[in-house]
Amino acid sequence: MRLPLYSLLPIPYSLLFRYNCTVETEAMISLSGVSVEYENGVRALNDVSLSIAKGEFAFVVGATGSGKSTLLRLLYREMLPSAGQVMVGGEDVTALKPNEVPFLRRKLGVVFQDYKLLPQKNLWENLAFALRVIGAQPREIRRRIGDALAMVGLTHCCDAFPHQMSGGEQQRAAIARSLVNHPTLLLADEPTGNLDPDTSWEVIQLLDQINVRGATILVATHDSQIVDRMKKRVIQLDSGFVVRDQHKGTYQHSES
Repeated sequence: MRLPLYSLLPIPYSLLFRYNCTVETEAMISLSGVSVEYENGVRALNDVSLSIAKGEFAFVVGATGSGKSTLLRLLYREMLPSAGQVMVGGEDVTALKPNEVPFLRRKLGVVFQDYKLLPQKNLWENLAFALRVIGAQPREIRRRIGDALAMVGLTHCCDAFPHQMSGGEQQRAAIARSLVNHPTLLLADEPTGNLDPDTSWEVIQLLDQINVRGATILVATHDSQIVDRMKKRVIQLDSGFVVRDQHKGTYQHSES
C-alpha cells in the first residue's frame, strides 16, 4: 500500500515554530485595477482586482492563455502591469526599483512546472546556491537545507543530481528550494503539470501542509481533480478577466 507522502513527513521544530499557524485577515496579495497589454495589442489581464489574505490557500484556474501565469509573474515582479497596482506583503511591487526586486523575491517561494533545477549541481548544492546568493553563513545553510529536505521527504536524495531523480522528486526538490528562504508567500505555476495523479496529489498535500504552518499559497493549475478534492478558494480567469471567485470552490462552477 502506498502511503501519502505528507503522512510520512517529519516536521522539523525550527520550521514548525517559524510560521504563524493562524490565518490572518490582512492581505498578502492585493491587485487593484490591474491590466496587462502586450505590444501586439493582446490583453493578458483586464482590470483585475482581488485580495488574498495572509495564510490563505487559493487556486487560479482557466484555459491556456487566460492569464494565470501572467498573474503570477506580476507578483514576483517578472513583469509590470500596463495599469493598476500590485501589492505583495503590503509592498507596492510596481513601484520597486530594479535593484530592489531581488529583496522582494527573497521573501517569496516560486515553484515552476519544469522545476528549474540546476542540472550540473546535486540537490544539496541546488538549495545551497539559493542561500549563498543572499549571503547566508555555512552553519545557517546546513540547518536550513536539512530542515527543508526533511519537510519534503528528500533527505536521502541530497547527493542526487536532477537527472537521477523522478519527476515527483524533482518537484519536491523545487519546493524545498523555495522553502529555504522561509517565504511567507509561495507561488506555484502548474506544479503538477508533468506528474502522474498519485504524485500530483502528494505534491499538493505537501503544499497544503506548508500552508497549515502559515505560508500563503497561490497555485495556478489545469488539474481539475486536485482542485475538486481540495475544496479551497478558486479564482477563475477567462480572457484576462476574473469571472469567478469562489470559496470552497471546484474547478467547474457549481451552484451547490
